[in-house]
Amino acid sequence: MSFYITTPIYYVNDLPHIGHAYTTIACDIFSRFHKLKGEETFFLTGTDEHGQKVEKASLAQNKDTQIFVDEMSKNFRDLIPYLGCEIDDFIRTTENRHKSAAQDLWNKLKDNNQIYLSNYEGWYSIRDEAFYLESELTKTENGFVAPSGAPTEWVKEESYFFKLSEWEDKLIKFYEINKEAVLPKSRYNEVVSFIKGGLKDLSISRTTFKWGINVPQEDNHVMYVWIDALCNYISALNYPDTKNDSFKKFWPGVHIVGKDILRFHAVYWPAFLMAADIEPPKKIFAHGWWTNEGQKISKSLGNVINPYEIIDQYGLDQIRFFLFREVPFGNDGDFSKDAIAQRVNADLSNNYGNLIQRIASFIIKNANSQVAKPEKLEASDDRLLKSFDETFENYLNHMNNFQIDRALKNIFEYLSEVNAYVDNQAPWSLKKTDIKRMQNVLYVLTLITIKCSILLHPVIPNSINKILNIYNLSLKDLNLKKIKDFNPKIIKLNQPKPIFPRIEL
Repeated sequence: MSFYITTPIYYVNDLPHIGHAYTTIACDIFSRFHKLKGEETFFLTGTDEHGQKVEKASLAQNKDTQIFVDEMSKNFRDLIPYLGCEIDDFIRTTENRHKSAAQDLWNKLKDNNQIYLSNYEGWYSIRDEAFYLESELTKTENGFVAPSGAPTEWVKEESYFFKLSEWEDKLIKFYEINKEAVLPKSRYNEVVSFIKGGLKDLSISRTTFKWGINVPQEDNHVMYVWIDALCNYISALNYPDTKNDSFKKFWPGVHIVGKDILRFHAVYWPAFLMAADIEPPKKIFAHGWWTNEGQKISKSLGNVINPYEIIDQYGLDQIRFFLFREVPFGNDGDFSKDAIAQRVNADLSNNYGNLIQRIASFIIKNANSQVAKPEKLEASDDRLLKSFDETFENYLNHMNNFQIDRALKNIFEYLSEVNAYVDNQAPWSLKKTDIKRMQNVLYVLTLITIKCSILLHPVIPNSINKILNIYNLSLKDLNLKKIKDFNPKIIKLNQPKPIFPRIEL
């Protein structure tokens, strides 16, 4: 089995913010999950470096455009390890491998009679890189404004068009057969409704700026963002060689995107691919947006969340955990300091971290730093272990369905059950009355803690590596295939150190 997951490629006209971090971490979580299942995974991210906005931004800074995009792309690349993410490739649209792949895709579409030359006019937003119908715009004192709040202007130019209108019925049929191809369900409905509303042919070239990939055999046309940027997902797999190992192994892949770019990924991109005789993506998941203390995040409000600052303040795994435990994946979320503190303290510090700390310390002090597999279990032990098996099956189901928050909720409800077991069994009392029973309880607790830690690894990997070290284990010893049968005769422990200090407001 193999698994291919991508972020959208990030536009380099500005610095990375919490939205970029959120999408990248989401992909990292799924990549790690599939690795834990024993699958070969490929995790791609990168930067979108062409277009009028980039050209204007470089001119505003009086820089050569290539130097400008080199600097801006580095900001996104440097952030990846800071987010605790492990990628397999970083693609840039200014790379030769991407340029040649995009031109090959163009030629394939042209050979298949999917592209024609005409003229385009309409309301265009430079900021959104999108054309809008007048009915979609709001009239203000300064002219027509797009739904995003971006200004628009009337543009007329020669353009190549993709015959998107010809793919309306085929896209509807594809989505009727593949009802899980777009998630969450509300986004699927949105996509199907948009397609059924009628598709118009799509403008896919520009003559008003030069910073882009040249249209083959054309002097004054550059490819517009859709053909250029979207092609990155296959150029990283060595397209147009569709018979190479990477392409055969990993395509079709899974795209994680923000809800604002769903239409481009779930309508334009599958149509391009089918028109080029390539299979559409396996799945597109559109997540929500974040607000900051209840307010929309924007530069004008000065409330943009810097990923470096927030991680420095609260800790990397704490932020990774908060982002995906607090809000159902796919919904909008609010980034608040109170919510971070409450979530981290309740779940990581009290429920999980405290369990590890007190049981491991007790074993080191009272059981010679090790626990041995019991000869016989009591009914309460069996119940707790069977409850883990249920938790494990639920976890797999939730993660396979892109429900990170539900997977985490499930684990932490189970950990509450484990903490109740500790209080009921009271190993500190058994120490005085029944040493054998105390040792059996400590083994059960240690085993369960290790198993739960493996489930949490995709979300908080650095902390879990430290926790596994307490038990002289690593991911080389355990994965999701081995976890159910993991039942060693002896587990030796090292002195634990606090992993999740409480956040004091």
